[in-house]
Amino acid sequence: MDNSTFSLALTGAVPAVCDAEAGDSDAGLSVRKIRSVMAELCSAIRSALDDERGTAEASLRRAAELLQEMGEMATAAPQPVRGGLAPWQIRKVTSHVETHLDRPIRNEELAALVRLNSSHFGRAFRNSFGEPPHEYVIRRRVEHAQGLMLSTDASLSEIALNCGLADQSHLTRLFRRFAGESPRAWRRARIGAPIPGSESARPAS
Repeated sequence: MDNSTFSLALTGAVPAVCDAEAGDSDAGLSVRKIRSVMAELCSAIRSALDDERGTAEASLRRAAELLQEMGEMATAAPQPVRGGLAPWQIRKVTSHVETHLDRPIRNEELAALVRLNSSHFGRAFRNSFGEPPHEYVIRRRVEHAQGLMLSTDASLSEIALNCGLADQSHLTRLFRRFAGESPRAWRRARIGAPIPGSESARPAS
């Protein structure tokens, strides 16, 4: 196989994705996959030199498929937000919040978990989550309350305490702010008839 024939084989066997992925040097691609691609390319070159066009084209196709997979993985991988929390900090904060929704959670407490001062933590958290830490915690309390309203027959006052809120009135006030309606109306609309023995016998809040 001469050089012109080999070039033609390259053109016909490798899809356009190879050109696109070749410039993606900062995609964080794994060494193992890069080695696999190089092995396939070396095999293709050897086969081309031995005039085995079919084998060369098969190796080039496998290399192209690996490049395509690597490109898709790089595109799908979440990129850290500039000025935001590191992935390990996000995991630590969210895990702590979920575990302690039934009690007060202070910003200083969260900042200490990820070894930042309160001011820096507040800015980094907002960059990562799009809202301040306090708002995030309140929203998670309301969302947790929604889950309890649908999965248990507990009263709203019990649910409020389980979500780290002072009382039913506190829950109602925050719930209206996030959900746009009272917790009683929200619950009734999703489970139908009032739950026997629950807060449904009390006056509407």
